[in-house]
Amino acid sequence: MKITSILEKIPDFGRDTRLNLETVLTVEGAPGLLPGQIAGIAVACAYATLDLELADAIHGDHAIAPEVDQAAKSAATIMAMNNVYYRFLHLSEDPEFKTMPARLRMNVIGKPGIAKVDFELMSLAVSAIAGCGMCIQSHISEARKGGISNEGIQSAIRIASVIQSAKTARAIA
Repeated sequence: MKITSILEKIPDFGRDTRLNLETVLTVEGAPGLLPGQIAGIAVACAYATLDLELADAIHGDHAIAPEVDQAAKSAATIMAMNNVYYRFLHLSEDPEFKTMPARLRMNVIGKPGIAKVDFELMSLAVSAIAGCGMCIQSHISEARKGGISNEGIQSAIRIASVIQSAKTARAIA
């Protein structure tokens, strides 16, 4: 399967989504990111939105190494947990919760099996989909430490937003 098959399933009300999906998965459309980063972020976001059809299409258009696919699945999974927990800490009005240990295993963040900065970009994009401010700030900081510019960070978030939009457009068609 290829992205073109996904584009064909997005109705006319999602024309902007079709155009954006064609663009953000290219180097020209995602400035500040390398091709492998673009593909990894996109597939992590597809997994996070449970859009396995789109994940398959991304694989069809991009050569994604098994370790990158594994890391994308890990980012989607660990952020599914962390985004709920840390969004709760952020939104809770009881300061005591912030002093309590999380007691959640997060080993994959330290050893993702790919370049740390690439995993941080995946985690950032997934966290943006989930709307966890604490996680977003943490992953922006780590991405910057890894040499990613604000333009690259913005590109990662644009990819996340378009992947979410493509899932929504096809779901309500």
